[in-house]
Amino acid sequence: MIKLNQKPFFISATILLAASSLSGCGTATTQKGTVGIERTQLMLVSEEQIMQGGKAAYAEVLGKAKEEKTLNTNPKLTKRVRLIADRLIPQTGVFRADAPKWDWEVNVLESEQLNAWCMPGGKIAFYTGIIEKLNLTDAEIAAIMGHEMAHALREHSRERASQQVAQQTGLAVLGAVTGMGQVGMDLTSLAMNVTLTLPNSRTHETESDRIGVELAARAGYDPYAAISLWQKMGKATEGGKTPELLSTHPSHDSRIQDLQKYAKKVEPLYLAAKKQFK
Repeated sequence: MIKLNQKPFFISATILLAASSLSGCGTATTQKGTVGIERTQLMLVSEEQIMQGGKAAYAEVLGKAKEEKTLNTNPKLTKRVRLIADRLIPQTGVFRADAPKWDWEVNVLESEQLNAWCMPGGKIAFYTGIIEKLNLTDAEIAAIMGHEMAHALREHSRERASQQVAQQTGLAVLGAVTGMGQVGMDLTSLAMNVTLTLPNSRTHETESDRIGVELAARAGYDPYAAISLWQKMGKATEGGKTPELLSTHPSHDSRIQDLQKYAKKVEPLYLAAKKQFK
């Protein structure tokens, strides 16, 4: 049996108690939907805090894009992306009753990057590179957008920010015990960091893939487009791929296998919605 050193154990317990006191824990951020997402999450940062941080971070990104003249440079493409968003946003109510009323915003940034993202609270950015280089169909754009919306619905940024706060709180408490001082936090920088810089975990990516195909299906977009999307992504990134065991993201192959299963699961939703949106 391994003996616990009592002093470090006391410090660890103190850290956990302090972190737990910041907010609630074991939060169920969404309804499970047809795809069945039921994982609870530890949340130490309030929803209001992370949304304020996300709004400020988004404004900062747009401000920079305006200065560089890279914001919505193609009106036709911007309109196309926003029309797809208009169909997807009402479907978010299946997972969160409050989500359709969020202050959603969609903008397109001129960039060669194969990228898109959604800040907490529904602030979305699409890069022209991912649409043009992959020659995306509307259904494939919907697959990406649904995936990014899912990150916001599941509050993955808030969850990751909470993990950082727990670490910072731990350092602060440890500092108080050992005389090392305090640790601060800037919510705008935190929202920017967890959305644009830090990679999502495999769990977050898988949850977003599954919710994304359901959102797309409910909006009348073929959920199997998520598969063709990742096949295109696989070809576009050949030679630069990281082995799955060394990556926080699922491999393209395992991702496609999972998407095939869940696209089939939500196919009846798509067939029903297809008639409505036709």
